[in-house]
Amino acid sequence: MGAANNWWTDKPKEECGVFGIYAPGKDVARLTYYGLYALQHRGQESAGIAVADGRHVRLHKGMGLVPEVFHQENLDALKGHVAIGHVRYSTTGASSPMNAQPLVFRYAGGMLGLAHNGNLTNVSELRARLASTGSVFQSSTDSEVIVNLIARYGQTGLVDAIMKCMIDLKGAYSLVILTERNLLAVRDPHAFRPLCLGTLPGGGYVVASESCALDTVGARWLRDVAPGEIIIVDENGLTSLQGMLPRQRAHCIFEYIYFARADSLMDGFNVNRVRREMGRQLAREYAAEADLVIPVPDSGIAAARGYAEASGLPFEEGLMKNRYIGRTFIQPSQDLRDLGVRLKLNPIREVLAGKRVIMVDDSLVRGTTSSKLIAMLRDCGVKEVHLCLSSPPVIHSCYYGIDTSNEEELIAARMPLEEIRRKINADGLYYLSIEGLLSVFGERRNDFCTACFTGDYPVAVPQPEKAGKFSLE
Repeated sequence: MGAANNWWTDKPKEECGVFGIYAPGKDVARLTYYGLYALQHRGQESAGIAVADGRHVRLHKGMGLVPEVFHQENLDALKGHVAIGHVRYSTTGASSPMNAQPLVFRYAGGMLGLAHNGNLTNVSELRARLASTGSVFQSSTDSEVIVNLIARYGQTGLVDAIMKCMIDLKGAYSLVILTERNLLAVRDPHAFRPLCLGTLPGGGYVVASESCALDTVGARWLRDVAPGEIIIVDENGLTSLQGMLPRQRAHCIFEYIYFARADSLMDGFNVNRVRREMGRQLAREYAAEADLVIPVPDSGIAAARGYAEASGLPFEEGLMKNRYIGRTFIQPSQDLRDLGVRLKLNPIREVLAGKRVIMVDDSLVRGTTSSKLIAMLRDCGVKEVHLCLSSPPVIHSCYYGIDTSNEEELIAARMPLEEIRRKINADGLYYLSIEGLLSVFGERRNDFCTACFTGDYPVAVPQPEKAGKFSLE
């Protein structure tokens, strides 16, 4: 999500989406285009596609949304049988053309393209080590550090280089890689960021950040890429290798709370069902007297339905979302900020006037948007507003691929619950408990990273002065 949209939301920002396809005889560039379209919610700053035809690797990328970057002519020029694609929201490195992906480079073994979702926690140390021995960097992304390591180890073959690279890398990485002929996919040993595998009718394989991209291109979901796994797809079919032994799984819990599309299947869980169960658990934990339940669209819809089902209260669409505001929308001036929020979300007076309302959202990060929404509800005659959140309080920064605010900007890290409630002017405020959140996942409750709630980081994180989005600038 680009800076142009920050005026209306205080959500954590998306990371990135990756897509890869090996399908001789098919229009892999257009299939990748459609796959990236399905992953657009994961990043709206830049988009890119690299295609290989057995001899050459061709690349087109640029700033903007997928349909802004690609059109008929540049897709026609991307001929081949294997492709990778990327949509980006910057979590390391500024939003600029030089940081757009895929990255395409030449090394001892030939041409290579790479697209990355995630964040390395030891990137400063790796980059300093590489620079001290002559490596040159053109971008400010941690992904280019991966590229340099692969090139450094590439004399003994690509797969061996990737395995050596995985020993060096700490943190989160889901990668799609292409050579002139083949497709590879790599997932870190904790499996922080999602990555799944599918098959195409008539032959061919697809890998993507979310299964919704497989559905869009007509692929059949096969399985998730395993922690530490390397997948190679070539003319002989699919080969799976264990690049590193799996560690304790640490799937990002925020994928299920907010980031992923509700129709995705992710590491064994349907996202929509998980969110509805979060809402049901919210109703069990916080049973306020109210007349109806409304969601903050779109991310609060599934949880609000679950809350309504468990509480027996009516579910209503009390806030109407304008889905035509894009990233190029002109930002309102300071004195028009409230108007800006109304352009995105507008209350339906006939539904809400005179009612006691449970408003369900996924999270509360800085509190700015929630306070404006509550003020809008009161302006249209709502008697009471109880804000229920399907996540625990976010009190720690993420270092694994989500652009959360600094801890001093996180409202729950600075204020106790009652003070937050007063600040946003809610009659009631309730966060889903960590215990309640994890209970949704049953026996697999320990398979998730909850560091943004607990501060318990599965992989060591950098010192504050070496962390942050612009640490490599």
